[in-house]
Amino acid sequence: MRKLYFLLPGTKGKFGGGGLWAELNTYNLAKQFSEAEVVTYRQRESEHLFLADLLPECQPESAIFVIGWGFDVPKLIPQLQGQNIIYHAHSAGYGFSLPPQIPIITVSRNTMGYWGQQATNNLIYYLPNQIGDEFRHLDRQRSIDILVQTRKSSEYLLDSLIPALQSRYRVEIINSYVEDLAGLFNRSKIYLYDSAEYWAVNGVTEGFGLPPLEALACGCEVFSSVNHGLSDFLDPGFNCHKIAGYSLEYDLQRIASVLERSPSPSDRLSESLLAEYRSENLITRLKVILAEINSFFDYLPQYSDNLPKMTQKRLNKLKIKRIYSKIKQKIKI
Repeated sequence: MRKLYFLLPGTKGKFGGGGLWAELNTYNLAKQFSEAEVVTYRQRESEHLFLADLLPECQPESAIFVIGWGFDVPKLIPQLQGQNIIYHAHSAGYGFSLPPQIPIITVSRNTMGYWGQQATNNLIYYLPNQIGDEFRHLDRQRSIDILVQTRKSSEYLLDSLIPALQSRYRVEIINSYVEDLAGLFNRSKIYLYDSAEYWAVNGVTEGFGLPPLEALACGCEVFSSVNHGLSDFLDPGFNCHKIAGYSLEYDLQRIASVLERSPSPSDRLSESLLAEYRSENLITRLKVILAEINSFFDYLPQYSDNLPKMTQKRLNKLKIKRIYSKIKQKIKI
C-alpha cells in the first residue's frame, strides 16, 4: 500500500471548521491500518510536512495524495502532475471537472450522485463522515428546550422563528466553538438546523451535515432542512421534522407539540441506523476502497484511458442521432 498524504491548506486559525475536522477524522481512520501523513500547502506548520518541500522527492510508486479542499482542487491537480491523486469529495458544485485517472471518494450519496453524472469514467466510492463515539444518548436531564447554532442558519430561522420561540421557551443560541457539543446536545430537547439558504448563496452543496446527525444520536428531536447531503440520513416523519414547513405558525405548532409530549425510547434514533457512520464500519469500508484504488494505480501506467467522454460536443451528436432515429421511425410508420 502506498503512503497516503492528506493535503490541507492548514490545520489552524482560519482553516478550522467542519471540513477540516472531517478530513482529519478520515486521516485518523486511515492511519489505523496504513501509513499516512498530513501535508499542508498554504500555511507552513512545524508539526506537518509542506507540499512544496515534499514533492521533489516523492515518487508515484510509493505515494498517494488525497485532496479535498474544493476551491483549491483545480490549482492542486497541475501541481501534482505525474502523482497518484484521490479526490475526497465533500460538497459538490464547484464547477471543475476531473481527469479519469483520479478516483473519487464521496462523503454522501448525494455527492456520489453528482460525480456519478459529472465523472462517468472515474472510479467512485462512498465513505460517509464519522460520528464520534461521544455522540450518544446519555439519559440526562434536558434543561434546554431549543438549541440552535447561528452558523449556516437561514434568515428565517434567526430573524423569525427563533424570536417567536424565545418568548415561550428556553432557547440556547450558539455562535462560537463548543468544546463539549455532545454534552450540549444531551441537555437539549430540540435542535434546529436550516442550511439550504446558506449553501444556495455560496453556490455549492451541503456535503454531509454532521450536526443534525450528531444531535439525533444524542436523543434530540431535530427540525432541519433536508438539502443535499442531509437527505442521506434525515427522514422527515420518521427520525426528524422538516423545518420551514409552509408557515411560521405551522412550525411553531409542530415544535410546541414535540415539547409538550413526553419522550419515549421509541423516539430515539436506533443505534443500528448510526452504525453506518461509526468508526468500525468506516475503517472496514476504507480498507476495501484504498485496496482497490492502490491496485488501480498499479494498473494506470500500463494503459491510457480509452472510454468515450461525456463532452458537450458528444452529447449534441447523440441528441441529433436520437432525433434522426425518431424521424426515421415515423417515416416507416
